[in-house]
Amino acid sequence: MGRPATGGGPGGADSEAAELKTRGGALRQAATLPGADLDSLLEAALAELDAAVDALATADGGDGSGDGPAGAVHAERRLLHAVFQQAPVPLFLVDPDGTVRRVNTAAGELLGGGPGYLTGKLFTAFIDPQSRAAVQTLLAAAARTRDQRQLRCLLLTAAGPAEHVLAVQPVTIRGDLDQLVVAATAATAGRPGRSVRPAQGSRRRRQPGEPAADVPDDMIRRLDLVTAAARILLENVTYSEPVALQQCARLLARELTAWVIVDVEREGRLRRQVVAGPEGQQSQELAQVVAAVDPPPDSVPGQVHGSGSSSLLPHAEDLAALGHGQDGVPLLLTLGASSLLCVPLSDGERSYGVLTMAGQAGQGRFGMADAGLVEELGEQLALAIRADRLFRQRSDVADALQASLLPRQLRQMPGTGAAALHVAATTGRDVGGDFYDLYHAGGGWAVAIGDVCGKGEDAAAVTAAARHAIRAFAHANPDPAIVLRSANSVLLADESGGRFVTAVVGHLRWRRRRLHAVLASAGHPAAVLIRPDGRTRMLRGGGLPLGIFPDAAPVSQELDLAPGDLLFLYTDGLTSACGPDRVYFEDRLTDELAALAGKPAAALVSQVQELVLDFCQGELRDDLTMLALRVEEPPAP
Repeated sequence: MGRPATGGGPGGADSEAAELKTRGGALRQAATLPGADLDSLLEAALAELDAAVDALATADGGDGSGDGPAGAVHAERRLLHAVFQQAPVPLFLVDPDGTVRRVNTAAGELLGGGPGYLTGKLFTAFIDPQSRAAVQTLLAAAARTRDQRQLRCLLLTAAGPAEHVLAVQPVTIRGDLDQLVVAATAATAGRPGRSVRPAQGSRRRRQPGEPAADVPDDMIRRLDLVTAAARILLENVTYSEPVALQQCARLLARELTAWVIVDVEREGRLRRQVVAGPEGQQSQELAQVVAAVDPPPDSVPGQVHGSGSSSLLPHAEDLAALGHGQDGVPLLLTLGASSLLCVPLSDGERSYGVLTMAGQAGQGRFGMADAGLVEELGEQLALAIRADRLFRQRSDVADALQASLLPRQLRQMPGTGAAALHVAATTGRDVGGDFYDLYHAGGGWAVAIGDVCGKGEDAAAVTAAARHAIRAFAHANPDPAIVLRSANSVLLADESGGRFVTAVVGHLRWRRRRLHAVLASAGHPAAVLIRPDGRTRMLRGGGLPLGIFPDAAPVSQELDLAPGDLLFLYTDGLTSACGPDRVYFEDRLTDELAALAGKPAAALVSQVQELVLDFCQGELRDDLTMLALRVEEPPAP
């Protein structure tokens, strides 16, 4: 097409504008015809645009003086705008630095965004990451040489990545380089460009302009995803933070077909915790590359963690948004990602880290619906992290407190072999109230085992008071009954808050090559005497617990133990262990102990532990404490 002559007045300009509009409309109609040669139509559209630019320059004075008629100038500018907007091919008006200044209607439809969204972004944000460097070079070369340039690349369209040919034409107004016009046409004339389809079995996110009928299915999928994530967190019975993060990351990567990166704050800075992506060996290798580096403070995850606000980048312009790998390559480029969504892991009070979704070019781009979904999942993860850390903190406190109530090492009475074992309940991590002791006292040795009603710090305080009171009074008096009465007075005076203590206290002394034992019980399960030949005898138990009545009278019993005899003491965590058939271990206690007759004390308590845990399938409702004392040869006089 030839360039139109420029009229000297408004009338001439209006006439030329009308002619250009007519030709532009014809080009647009031609582009809609089956088998249209888009390359030829693009060349014609650029010629019309070039003519409009020349007309505008001429109307403005031609020499840059700006003395042309004002009406003609405005008319030609309107003409230029009309030709640009109505061109049948996608057109972008781009600054030499790559910033998009204006897009036409066809370009907006191609990318699935309005002019307000596309304007102001880098043009390379709409290019597949692998081709961005080449496109940047293309724009720079066109601006430098003022020659038209072309390049084949993947454009991130609303329907997914598609192969297009970019034609870059510098536009000169008033003699100076002003901007670049970029035209995008499908790689094959007359047919759509090659699209990159989502991987087999993946679910592409719904894009703007797709039928609303997809919305219900999408909402159901999102609800299923939230439910699945909640189930993972609720079933995480060990309250393990790393396990919960890994499982949720894999779930998101699978369901949203995206890379998932979890960074958690450790020692005042973000540390990379989990990286999950598509299944496959290559995915595992890429995950190792990303996991090898922590996010820098100026990265998007670092900024989100600092501000506490989410960041949604449907088209990630900066390839360094996730930082760089150890090889210096931007991680966004390594993953082949073009869309980024980053949300804080916050429970509303504190931010524990950042959850980042990196969408690959073939899977569409993230939108506001994705942001809302991932923010909700991020809040759930934050609550799980808080629960795990509180659990660990309480567990550490409980372990330390429990350790203070039990002897670090059980002392050994001469002529005997003793062993003790404590197993915490599996249905909670509160500190229990069990205690045991064996020590020299009152011209002989004292043995004690007890259990406080309840758990937690209050119960531990009562446990400590009972244990130390019994130990102190045993040093002053060898009679276990008097020891328990004295301890009862201490607990009553201490106002234990309604908690009571059951206990068995024994005084042991060698007498004529036999071990003489005096036992007293305050509401505690009866001890068991196991003979070497397998006979078992339940000793006297019962009595009233300590800390309830001022006149509580313990139940006492005396007996002599011969070499080979074994005295077995325990708490009710042993007898109350329940099997799947609702049978309690108490019903088989003596039979199991008889089968273990003759074994050393340490072997006996260890095997009883195995029997109980197997019986209740590893679920202990209460703490289990055992103490076994086996009579050996009397010590030399």
